Amino acid sequence: MLDNHQKNIATFIHLSTFSRFFFPFGNFIGPIVLWVTNKDKSDFIDRHGKQAINFQVSILLYAVIIGSLTVPLFIFKIFNGIDFNGFQSFHFSIGKPSPLLYIGGFLGAVAIIGFILELVCIVKASLKARDGEMYKYPFTIQFLK
Repeated sequence: MLDNHQKNIATFIHLSTFSRFFFPFGNFIGPIVLWVTNKDKSDFIDRHGKQAINFQVSILLYAVIIGSLTVPLFIFKIFNGIDFNGFQSFHFSIGKPSPLLYIGGFLGAVAIIGFILELVCIVKASLKARDGEMYKYPFTIQFLK
């Protein structure tokens, strides 16, 4: 039987991912610290901790993939419009949008939508943990089993 303490710890494991807005890598450090110190107390806490950590690592992996696709597209477009003839003249022209810019913009929009969905999933997982239910994050790679 789950008591309120176990539910609260599982809830705080999910909510601790928001600590990334206050210090770097808080979305990893917070859940890992709470999970490691409490995983032996309950299977419920252990499962929620693994889910939260797996989700954060998956999100990092997806962000790296999208970033590695998006950033070069913008850089190629910007450097394509720069004319540099020594220090006498420097001309910068963006010109008309290219398909690379549209693809990069689309991937940027996907990243923003993904960020909003991540926040929604974290809040939903926190509410499920508070109610004593399990929550499985979508699109999560199971690094910790």
